[in-house]
Parts: sequence; structure tokens; C-alpha cells
Amino acid sequence: MSSKDRPEVPNQEVLDQLPDGLRRRVLQGAAALPLAGLPALGRAAAPATSAVNTTKLAVTDTEVTVGQLHSATGTMAISETGSIQAEQLAIDQINAMGGILGRKIKVIKEDGASDWPTFAEKSKKLLVNDKVAAVFGCWTSASRKAVLPIFEKENGLLYYPTFYEGLEQSKNVIYTGQEATQQILWGLDWASKEKKAKTFFLVGSDYIWPRTSMKIARKHIESVGKLGKVVGEEYYPLGNTNFNSLINKIKVAKPDCIFAAVVGGSNVAFYKQLKAAGITGAKQFLLTLSVTEDEMLGVGGENFAGFYSSMKYFQSLDNDNNKKFVEAFRKAYGPKAVIGDVTQAGYLGPWLWKAAVEKAGSFDVDKVVAASPGIELKTAPEGYVKLHENHHLWSKARIAQGQPDGTFKVVAESKDLIEPNPFPKGYQ
Repeated sequence: MSSKDRPEVPNQEVLDQLPDGLRRRVLQGAAALPLAGLPALGRAAAPATSAVNTTKLAVTDTEVTVGQLHSATGTMAISETGSIQAEQLAIDQINAMGGILGRKIKVIKEDGASDWPTFAEKSKKLLVNDKVAAVFGCWTSASRKAVLPIFEKENGLLYYPTFYEGLEQSKNVIYTGQEATQQILWGLDWASKEKKAKTFFLVGSDYIWPRTSMKIARKHIESVGKLGKVVGEEYYPLGNTNFNSLINKIKVAKPDCIFAAVVGGSNVAFYKQLKAAGITGAKQFLLTLSVTEDEMLGVGGENFAGFYSSMKYFQSLDNDNNKKFVEAFRKAYGPKAVIGDVTQAGYLGPWLWKAAVEKAGSFDVDKVVAASPGIELKTAPEGYVKLHENHHLWSKARIAQGQPDGTFKVVAESKDLIEPNPFPKGYQ
């Protein structure tokens, strides 16, 4: 083999950002690289644009355009900023290794501004005007529901990173976060078995995800799972900062478990006011679906210490993939940058899309969707994941306890990957 025919190897800076196993495979020029969301590295000519783009997407001979649609401003910015950063990191890494089908990825960023009609408006712009090949975006279920009809009408492709209530499956959405059976039901079962919880007080922000999640939780607690009973259920508007009346109700009810789905900036006031009222992790068992390392920046470890979160990813996970990911993330965004569950799930989106595009040999949405089931990421920071035919990921479930320094200590993990089931029998 002559030197000009050898695979092109990325520079050392790019290699240093990759997990050990993947770095070895890159150096070896392994043909299996597309399974990890990476191209087989070489100097072969990129396929003709007419062959990889038959639906008039924003694809040229050198570039493919995608969209990012998150809340960079408003009450949800505390939660969505990490996703913006992680998706951009993945795209930068992909571009540094040659792009996808010989084309670099260009990103058009739009701000949903924590406002659901704005999400709908911006999604239409990205799909109709900009003709992006894929969109990485949304956080709340309300924003996802707002854009879903547009993605289905325009045949766009959305990679959605947030844990959510399930009860949805769309050809035009790839869900990279947990659905209810992987987060809510597993978490409640753990609370019952390990913490002996029999009475539960449900608390959430007032929109579709918390309300639907708590509907599922109530059914599991009182009928399907027969764990005990619900002794209180309260909802508060997004952005709410006064939880005094709620705290009084909790004190009267004296639940074994506060099961919380308070979202965004409201978390800061909620946990500070709980501590001020003497409700701390040392005295009260609380399990939340919505505090990750991202929210902890505002909440403060001293206010959340001793409480628990149910997620699939925590920054403290001890595996080589995650160590490389954390290192790369902090190199890009600063040594004190933190990574939450949705941030990591956001990072998976561009890699899953890339793997599917390369498998399909096309950017056309229908072809990418058809190629997606069965895609594996052995290099995911959370560990091995696989895309199910229902467009959700096989993932592990985990419980972690908040620490005074704002980190999380994993205390429980499912033995195996949990098969995604967005329509569990008995919960609809």
C-alpha cells in the first residue's frame, strides 16, 4: 500500500478527545467505525450530492446543514444550555474527523426562548426555509408537542434528548432520553424496595410532562405496582418561585417519599425553600425526575444534598467512555463545566444521526429513518446503547444521591439494559 492510499488519521488533539477503545479503532483503521458514529477514514471521493440528497435538503458537495432548537433564554435555559453545548461538541468532533459522507456539518442555531409557539415557529423556519437535514432540539414535552405536527407534515427529523413521559412514537423523532418505564417505574420500584416507601407526595411543574408522568406514577403506586398510596399531588406554573403553601401541605401529609418533577429555574427556589423549612435529605426521602448536574449549578449542592435523582446518566459514571467525554467537554467549555443526563443524551444525537446516514448512504429523511433501528453506540458516555425499532434507546436506569459539593453518587443501577416501551400496558 502506498502512503497516499493509507487511511487518513486525525490529528492528536482529535484523538485525545475520543474514548480509548474508539481511539484504538481509529488508529487501526477499523472498518467497523461507522457503528460508533464515525466514518471509515480515507481519501475516497465523497459520493455525488445527487446520490445522497434526492429531497432538496440543504446538502452541497462540501456541506450538510442541520438545525439546533433549544431554549438559550428564559426559564428553561438552565436546563437546555448543556444540550446546546454537547450537540455542538459532537458536531465539532465529527467535523474534525472529516464530517459525514465527505461533508462538514453546518449548524443553524435557533432559540425557542422557553416559549412553545416560538419553538413551533422556529421549527418551521428550519425545515421549510433552511431545509435542514436534521434538527437536534427541544427539552420540555410541551415544546416537543408544539413542533411535532410540523416535523410530521414537512417530513423533518428531530433528535429529542430529554427523559419524558412516553406514550408517543413518531416516525420523525428519535428519542435519546429515557421514557417512563426506564425512569419513572424503575425509580418508584427502587424507592419501594430499598427505601420502604409506602406513601408518596407528587409534585410537578404544570405542563404535559409532569402531569402525565405523575398520572403514570399514581397508577403504578396505587394499582399496577401496588406500592402504596398517594397522599398529595400538586402542580405549579413554570417559573414559579413560591412553594411555601406546598411545603406546608407536605409537612401535614408526612409522606415517606416526595416524588418530584419540578422543572427548570423553579428548582432553585423549590430546594432552597425546602431546606429553609427544615426538609432536608437527612430527614426526608425525596426522589426527583428533573434535577441533573445542570440544574444543580443553580440549586446548589448544599440544598439538594441527601436527595435522590432517577436518571440514566450522571457525570460521575466510572467508565472510559465517560472519562473521555467529560475531558473533551471541559476542554471545550471550561474546567468547571458540568454534564447532566440530558446533556449526555444530546451528545448522542449527532452520532446516532451520523451512523444512520452512513448506513443509509443518504441524507434523505426516509432513508435515514429506515436505517436507524439497530444502530449501536458502543462509545456512549452512559455505556453501550442501541436504537430500538420504536425509535427509543435501550438504556440502563440509575439512581444517584446528591452530594454537598453538587455532584452525584450513583447508588443503584439496573442489571441490564431496559428495553424501551413507550406504551406500557395499564398506564395509558
